Amino acid sequence: MKKLIYLFLLAALVFNSAFLCNTVRNAQAGGVQFTTKTDLTYLSSDALEGRGVGTDAERRAGNYVAQRFEAMGLQPKGDSTWFQTFKFVPHSPMQIHQQGDSAKLGMALVKEITGRNVIAFLDNKAATTIIIGAHYDHLGWGDENSLWTGERAIHNGADDNASGTSALIDLAAWLAKKPKGTTANNYLFIAFSGEEKGLWGSNQFTKNPTIDLKAVNYMLNMDMVGRLNAEKKLAINGVGTSPAWMTVLPEIKVDDIQIVTSESGVGPSDHTSFYLMDIPVLHFFTGQHEDYHKPTDDVEKINFEGLTSVIEYMQTLIVKMNDKGKIAFTKTKDVTPSSADFKLTLGVIPDYLYSDKGLRIDGTKEGRPGEKAGLIKGDIIMKMGEYDIEDIYGYMEALGKFEKGQTTPIQVVRDGKEITLSVVWE
Repeated sequence: MKKLIYLFLLAALVFNSAFLCNTVRNAQAGGVQFTTKTDLTYLSSDALEGRGVGTDAERRAGNYVAQRFEAMGLQPKGDSTWFQTFKFVPHSPMQIHQQGDSAKLGMALVKEITGRNVIAFLDNKAATTIIIGAHYDHLGWGDENSLWTGERAIHNGADDNASGTSALIDLAAWLAKKPKGTTANNYLFIAFSGEEKGLWGSNQFTKNPTIDLKAVNYMLNMDMVGRLNAEKKLAINGVGTSPAWMTVLPEIKVDDIQIVTSESGVGPSDHTSFYLMDIPVLHFFTGQHEDYHKPTDDVEKINFEGLTSVIEYMQTLIVKMNDKGKIAFTKTKDVTPSSADFKLTLGVIPDYLYSDKGLRIDGTKEGRPGEKAGLIKGDIIMKMGEYDIEDIYGYMEALGKFEKGQTTPIQVVRDGKEITLSVVWE
C-alpha cells in the first residue's frame, strides 16, 4: 500500500501546487513514511524544472517544503505564513557597460525577480535558537551560472541543493520529535531561495529576521551533501567561527566519516550571511564533481547511504552541543577572494576535500586555459611559475602574479609522476 501511495504521489507531480500539497498532507495523515529519498526525488524531478528563483516551479517546490514542515507540527515563521518574500533586480549586462541615461534603459529591461524563503520554528521554550538551513533553488533551465555547453536542458540540481534541502527536512522531522539531548535550544529551519543568484534569500533574512538574532546560538548550513565519496570525506567549513567547534567535531564518530575542515566563515553559500552578523556557523559539503551546474546533476547519482551518514553526523553534533550553552563567536580571516581580487584564472574546479600539499582538481572548464594546457581531473598542481602551491589559498594568491598573454610553466603530479605543462593566460 505504501508503494502505491508513493507512486501516486510521483504521478501527481504534473498537477498544480494545491493538489500536490493536499496529496502530501493526506499521505502523511495516512501513515506513509516520507523519506529523504522521497523528498530528494521530488525536488530534483523534471516536474520542478530546476527550481529557478522567481519561477512557478520554485513556488511549487517551496509549497512542498512548507507542507512537509506543517505536517511535523512546526510553527510558520515567515513574514506572516511559512514564507518570507524578497524581490531583487539582477545586474544587467547593459547597465554594466553603459553610462548616464542609457544605463537607466539597461536597468529597465531587467525584470524584477520575486523569491521566497520557507521558514519554520520549533519552540522548546529555550533562551537560544539554532538555525538550520539549506537553499532549495537551482538554475532552472540553465542561467548565467550554468557550466553546460550542450542544448538547453533542465538543471535538476539533485546534489545542488535538493540534497541539502532533503537533509534539512529530515533533521526537522527528527528534532520535532524532541529526542533526548536536543531540547536546550529552539530551532529555526530555513529553506533559502536565491542562493544561486548571490545569497539573496539568506541576505534578506539576516537583514529582516523573523526572530531576534541576538538569541541565535549558531547556524548550520548544508549545501551539496549528496555525493559522499568512497573515502567518506566530509568538508566542514567555518570551524574558526567559534572555539567550541574543534572541541567537539574531532570526537564525533559516524560511519567512518573523515572530516576536512577550514576556518573561514565566508564562503559561496548561505552561512556567509549569518557569519557577517557575528553568528558562529558551519557549512557541510561533500565535494565538487563534474556534474556541478549541469543538467547531469540527477538523483541517480546521489549516494543516499552517504547522505544518511551526513545527517547522522549532524544529529550527533547537535546532541553534543546541547549542553554547551550559547557558544562564543570569533572572526576568521577571509580567505575567499572575489572575482575582482585576481585578473586571471585557470578555469579549474578545485577538489575541496583534498588536504595534502598542492591543489588537486576535480575537473576543468571547457575552453579555459587549464583545459587548453592539458590539465585533467585528478591532477595536483604543485607549482605555477616560480610560486609553490601549498593549497587552494596559495593557488589563489599566485593567480594575481600573472598577466594576460603570458606563458607560464605549471608543475603537476599526475598518477604519482611529476609532469610540466605550459599555460597561456587569457
